[in-house]
Amino acid sequence: SPRGAFRARVAAFALGALPGLALSLALGAARAEIPAARYAEPTTRYDHGVLGDAVEWGALRFDGPDGPALLRLPQSRVFEDIAPRVVPLPEGGWAALVVESDQSKGARLALYTPRGLLAATAFIGQAHRWLAPLGGADLDGDGALELAYVDRPHLAKTLRVVRYRPGDPQLRDVAARPGLTNHRIGWDHIAGGLRDCGSGPEMVLADGDFSRLVAARLRAGRLVLRDLGAWSARRRASPALPIKLRASELEAPSRVLSFQKPPPEAVPNRAPKRRRDSLPRPKGALLSLPPRVPMLT
Repeated sequence: SPRGAFRARVAAFALGALPGLALSLALGAARAEIPAARYAEPTTRYDHGVLGDAVEWGALRFDGPDGPALLRLPQSRVFEDIAPRVVPLPEGGWAALVVESDQSKGARLALYTPRGLLAATAFIGQAHRWLAPLGGADLDGDGALELAYVDRPHLAKTLRVVRYRPGDPQLRDVAARPGLTNHRIGWDHIAGGLRDCGSGPEMVLADGDFSRLVAARLRAGRLVLRDLGAWSARRRASPALPIKLRASELEAPSRVLSFQKPPPEAVPNRAPKRRRDSLPRPKGALLSLPPRVPMLT
């Protein structure tokens, strides 16, 4: 069935897909070509600096079986983000999940394909207002693609889930829960993401003051929370390094469905973003995961 096929593609994606990295996966006799997506054309035309510096991105590049495609934003907009997240679509194919910001309207969550904009939320409505994605998957088993993000993680601190339906250019609201966040001003990474420990995907993030680690699930149109323990700066690993977990910390063998990746460092004339929480950032950083979110091995 189409729903089963979409779940299978999400499961295959979870077994190895990295944001911004192209690879091929075999699922039975079928092969799915996952395109690479990355930001391009660094720019300083949007003076927000929420990710630690004033440099954002003016274009989105895809590289896949059909060749490269470059999508360039108008001068009034930027991609205010760390890296695009490639997600499978229910109707087949792939899209990049991105944060697009307008100089007067602030940020919106958007899905882009090599052909252009596929679907998006409304802009927040005010300049210098931002959102931080967690990722995308079928979060409630209905066969649709849901996307999770924190709306204004420094102000509103509201976890939101929206749904993509093929042919609908608007990402539709599904559920919201205040009092949660995944970013602090100046961080060059986004904490948390999606994971599946064998009983379906869940969102992992922090409470509003970063004192507790929280898992959230979408159930019957509501976000149900589960406390995972204290959010400890001592236990939080560098985003460049795998997180080492004791066996007692694992609920079950886990698949990371979506996680965060810093932007490419090899950008001409661009200084790397510096973190403001004094954690080291070794060269070649790939992952930014909170504690208790196991890496795939």
